[in-house]
Amino acid sequence: MRRTAKVAALALASAIIPQTFYGQASSVQLWITSSDEAGVVAGLEAQPSLLFRADADDATAAIKVDDGKVYQRMEGGGAAFTDGAAWLINQKVSAAQRDQVMQRLFDPVSGIGLSFLRNPIGSSDLTREWYTYDDDANDRTDASLPHFSIDHDLADVIPLTKLARKLNPQLTLMINAWSPPAWMKSSGSLVAGGVLPEYYAHHANYHVKSIQAYESQGLHVNYVTLNNEPTCCKSINYPSVLLITSENMASMLKNYWFPAFKAKHITAKILLLDFNWNSASLAEPLLKDEAIRTSPFVGGVAWHGYGGDVAVQSQFHDRYGVDQFFTERSGFSGGNRQQKQDMVDMVGIIRNWGKTFVKWPVAVDENNGPNRGGCDTCRGLVTVHTRDARAGQVDYTIEYYTMGQLTKFVPNGSYRIDSTDNPDILNVAFKDPNGSLVLIAYNNTARAQNFKVRWRSKSFAYTLPVNTTVTFRWSMNEK
Repeated sequence: MRRTAKVAALALASAIIPQTFYGQASSVQLWITSSDEAGVVAGLEAQPSLLFRADADDATAAIKVDDGKVYQRMEGGGAAFTDGAAWLINQKVSAAQRDQVMQRLFDPVSGIGLSFLRNPIGSSDLTREWYTYDDDANDRTDASLPHFSIDHDLADVIPLTKLARKLNPQLTLMINAWSPPAWMKSSGSLVAGGVLPEYYAHHANYHVKSIQAYESQGLHVNYVTLNNEPTCCKSINYPSVLLITSENMASMLKNYWFPAFKAKHITAKILLLDFNWNSASLAEPLLKDEAIRTSPFVGGVAWHGYGGDVAVQSQFHDRYGVDQFFTERSGFSGGNRQQKQDMVDMVGIIRNWGKTFVKWPVAVDENNGPNRGGCDTCRGLVTVHTRDARAGQVDYTIEYYTMGQLTKFVPNGSYRIDSTDNPDILNVAFKDPNGSLVLIAYNNTARAQNFKVRWRSKSFAYTLPVNTTVTFRWSMNEK
């Protein structure tokens, strides 16, 4: 039976979860999200607690959690404050509703605690207009960029980013450009083309000034990239950089970005690539270059999930010893299909050394906009109705709840720990900074799955319904 109204109330209520544990030390708390073809059935709904028992040697499928085997340190889950997404939340709902939406998105106690934001430097495709932070072509003669300004983003993007970090002080912040100013490019347009070598110094300073502008607003920037999705795509009609090679990127980094970062004391780390797994050949020459791979200004490699095999993250981690970040994957559907996509992505990315799991926009409207070119089917964590019969109302999509199964219970600074790989019960486990263990599991089959979770010498049994994600949490200070 569908429980739309009830689920909305339950989701908000169950989001307010104490930070201490109930009952005895053996208590296991758990929350589920489930869906059907039409949408969310249960969203982050608290379930009765379970108890660990002495483990029995039986034939029940077991997921063993081993907190003695520790992997990568997590740096967040979240989405992007595109120009359009920030405008929707800041301008198209009441002030009271805006504050409620932001709380439900970013507050770790009364919301899902989103812990990563990826803000475009200027416009992306999900924008009301095309713009950059310096559209004055007169600046081609002055690498100091006297006409640089982030004024456009002071209306919506910057205020909401400030509020997000106030709600979650541990928030990781990344900024990156879909295109630098058109006057820097061979196409003379925000679309396609490449950065002309004579403007490499301007290009580096453009990003330095972007970081400094955020910092001047009290927003520390953790990560930046050379460009979103370099070489994408031949037939697009939105801001991009198409004509760029590994050699171009190496020259930009070593001869312009690294010196500029050093001179201006920039602490933000540069993530390489910021594109799909099947574009690894663009990043590999950079990692083979020791001056780039070991630079104090480089923080790792950023990946998107629209093509290729997630296993490349483990290959690059093992081969080059660099950190792996996942920075974009849009949803394109809803209901149980979207939940499956999210959980397959989340588990695969994190089990392959991903330190982050980041979706695309925070918000879209009822028509998957606003957008100017590019993706008109991308979905957000929330939908803000603007011009239909429900104008001013906000829907929380299945992506909000699947992301919440991670971000609410795995704060930044947690570590992934070992758990049994299982193709039927996709799972990943963590140890958080507060002394708790977390296991996220998803039923990847068409029938209910009976299994037990084994930890140390104890276990508990659980039946995971179809189209359902569960997050278990218990204290690791078990006696």
